[in-house]
Amino acid sequence: MHDPIDNFKIWPIAFGLKSQFEAMASQCEIVVHDASIGFEHLETIAKKCIREIKRIEKKYSRYLPHSVITLINQSSGLQQHPIDRETFELLSFSDELFKSSQGLFDITSGILRKAWNFKQGKVPDQKTIEKLLPLISWPKVVYDQDHIFLPLKNMEIDFGGFGKEYAADRAAKILIAENIKSGYVNLAGDIRVIGPKLDGEPWSMGIQHPRLSNQLIASIPIHFGALATSGDYERFFIHDHLRYCHILRPDTGYPVNCLQSVSVLAPLTIVAGSCSTIAMLKQKEGLDYLDQTGCSYLAIDHLGQFHKK
Repeated sequence: MHDPIDNFKIWPIAFGLKSQFEAMASQCEIVVHDASIGFEHLETIAKKCIREIKRIEKKYSRYLPHSVITLINQSSGLQQHPIDRETFELLSFSDELFKSSQGLFDITSGILRKAWNFKQGKVPDQKTIEKLLPLISWPKVVYDQDHIFLPLKNMEIDFGGFGKEYAADRAAKILIAENIKSGYVNLAGDIRVIGPKLDGEPWSMGIQHPRLSNQLIASIPIHFGALATSGDYERFFIHDHLRYCHILRPDTGYPVNCLQSVSVLAPLTIVAGSCSTIAMLKQKEGLDYLDQTGCSYLAIDHLGQFHKK
């Protein structure tokens, strides 16, 4: 039987191990320190974490033909689709994000990818976007603990806005359950630290410069908690001297353009990630929103100016 984690690298480091693997189309790593546990036991624990991350990807990726998300979307406008408790809880979290962002974090807005192709680097015409906007409406989605119904034909939902963050937290939960007290999970920059290094020193996590891909703008020391970054540099293209990025507003159908990058520290990765994304979506009000969250952050505006708390 094919093992979902066949393609991964794992090797011993001082007092622990490091594992590198690919998941959710991203390079990921898990670092674990524990001087009291043998390498083989640590390897077993790391594999358990990777399998959990892969499970979430297989279950919720919109790119996989038999994922829960794909099957729900295929039922849109036709019939309700059964869901389990985990999916219900993620839908409920999506509802919280929608409300706390005043409708800007809308998991039905993924349909806009049909207008925006960042590999081709072409700005879609207004009619194409306007055709998709009526399909974006989280309040129209009907769901309970057992079923979900997307009332409009071709309507879609997408957990991509917090999928990696959720997976990072789930992997960290496994490490904690295994009584691991030092290490972190890093899924393409969505980071969950479960505890400091064995000597009590924090882990140093770098934040990428939004305009210079080979440089860091800061290194953040973290003992516990999570760090997540949203920015206009992950997927984008330049057209007529304007930058168009993959973070799209559900009300206009166009990319955000007021903040280059937002990094947030929070207890959970899924919280840090949602806060950073909502700040990007809020445009000029993004910094005020970050202040209201009570989380520490580092943001860079469209002029390249730094803002932090």
